[in-house]
Amino acid sequence: MPGARGAGSSGQASVEAAFLLPTLLVVLGMLLQPACILFTRMIMMQAAAETARLLVTAEGGAETCRSFCLRRLRAVPDAALFHTGGEDDWEIDIVGSGSDAAVSISGHARPLPLFGLLAGLVLEHDAQGVVISASYSIRLRPSWLEGGENDWSDVWES
Repeated sequence: MPGARGAGSSGQASVEAAFLLPTLLVVLGMLLQPACILFTRMIMMQAAAETARLLVTAEGGAETCRSFCLRRLRAVPDAALFHTGGEDDWEIDIVGSGSDAAVSISGHARPLPLFGLLAGLVLEHDAQGVVISASYSIRLRPSWLEGGENDWSDVWES
């Protein structure tokens, strides 16, 4: 009876693999998609912060700051999981007046099919996909700081 031991369990590994492999792929996709969206949002937040600082501290205008922001956003891969539409899809709003600046960035991602159902319930979405947005505002001179530069230089001179 050399074949008696293997005869009953010869197909068990195939059935287990047929069940386990799709399950592992779904779990991997469920972990991968939020990581891709969070990566995109992290890059967008950093680009908005750097652009707002540039607008407040540099002499460049809004168009210079927009090109600076687009250059920073190139770190986001142009793949559907991260971002769709290339540079044309980024909506960048730059508002600056004196020592105040605010930058808002929005774009789209197309999630995986299963995650897209969940993302549609939780995240904002439209016909192009899930809307990812980030905004940052900065004030160069805080409101509690009184006086001007000349007042502070007079304090240090005396």
